[in-house]
Amino acid sequence: MTFHAGILERIRSAPLAWPVDVETLQHVETRGYRVPGDMRCTGPVPVRYHRPAGVAGALPAILHVHGGGFVSGSAKASDARCRQLAWALQCVVISVDYRLAPETRFPGALNDCLAVFGWMHEQASALRLDPAGIGLMGESAGGGLAAGLALYLRDHGGPLPIFQHLIYPMIDDRTCLQPNSRPGVGEFIWTPESNDYGWTSWLGSEPGNDDVSCYAAAARAVDLAGLPPTFILTGDLDLFCDEDVEYARRLEAAGVPVELHVYQGCFHAFDCAGGADVARRARACSLKALRAAMRAHSGPSQSPLPLT
Repeated sequence: MTFHAGILERIRSAPLAWPVDVETLQHVETRGYRVPGDMRCTGPVPVRYHRPAGVAGALPAILHVHGGGFVSGSAKASDARCRQLAWALQCVVISVDYRLAPETRFPGALNDCLAVFGWMHEQASALRLDPAGIGLMGESAGGGLAAGLALYLRDHGGPLPIFQHLIYPMIDDRTCLQPNSRPGVGEFIWTPESNDYGWTSWLGSEPGNDDVSCYAAAARAVDLAGLPPTFILTGDLDLFCDEDVEYARRLEAAGVPVELHVYQGCFHAFDCAGGADVARRARACSLKALRAAMRAHSGPSQSPLPLT
């Protein structure tokens, strides 16, 4: 299916496919908040708050940014993924319901994420989370927003996240101008036509212009030094594969610790396939990296259930 304006509402109403562990979900408390916006936001930003039940004290936290090509998706649709992460990692997961394009263009969604990140620090005590232990995570366009947020915080003196965990991140509008690098790339789930629509909707102009901000398209950043340790996972048939691998290479060259995983024969969003062995391995790899990043911050911790 190719994303375009004519089917946008149907795409937005479609449920998100994610393997559900019903038993795990019973052990996680979920509630909604409305985060006060600042001068960059038009109003309160809705979020979904997930926390393992019965666990006392301040926990490390993840600011989660959902995918959807900048034009679809929601925090609520990501509940299953976030609740399973909260239980498996024994952490707080807060998913931001940022404003979507094309109704809201850059920097609207980034400002929403920035407001929530600041709120997590300011209200850490009430939210029962450790403000010095907040990491960023996002998939697809959410990975692009997380990467842009990390750059913005580095450049503007905000508290930095302890890691950025990017799942097939959408970070380079210039991919729209390039022919497919290998047969099969971009033929499934997220096509070049969808990519052009997503970037045009987000930027409010044709992709590839010289004046695109690095906070809108993280691959545009000239200097990547000083960013937090980074995990990137993608498939070699994903349209974003080349831009993701290049971003990892540049991060490493800038002295940023990087962990890169490219899964052969896999297209965009392949990790959502519940019964596929490669999807299970990718989810386990992602979870292992998240656990290690949190352990590096706070010491050994228990994880009662695996993420399947």
